[in-house]
Amino acid sequence: MDNAYLTRIGLGKLKGDLEHLVKVIRPEATADLASAREHGDLSENAEYDAARENVADIDRRIAELQQKLSYVTIIEENSISNHEARILSKVTLQNMADGSKIDYTLVDPLQTDPTKQRISVKSPIGKGLLGKKVDDEVIIDVPSGKIHFKVLALERMTDI
Repeated sequence: MDNAYLTRIGLGKLKGDLEHLVKVIRPEATADLASAREHGDLSENAEYDAARENVADIDRRIAELQQKLSYVTIIEENSISNHEARILSKVTLQNMADGSKIDYTLVDPLQTDPTKQRISVKSPIGKGLLGKKVDDEVIIDVPSGKIHFKVLALERMTDI
């Protein structure tokens, strides 16, 4: 399994997520399963099937997170470069086709969050940006075609 690269803050957040899953989410799901079990014939009980599936999904998420957390490498803040795009770099880009601007923060796959513009360093855009510097232009192959970006700014992010 590949190592996960996280700051101490990121590791703490993921450990908190795991603890929440184990101590809050799973017990609630287990209680829902027990309640659904009481509603009669299990072979025709859709509520029971859904609750059982939910517990299984939660158990898979817990196991996956536990396994990934066992392979964490801590990234020290002073090792994160401001001069080229690396993991935990916030990269400000200009789309050369339409002039629009977007910020992406390059993160370990464990921390990917599209709603916060956090993309994996293993994604097509993440891979394409690694090692790029301010004023570099890059053409990245994505599933929908090619995107032409110019790197406008780089910033080190340590609170992720």
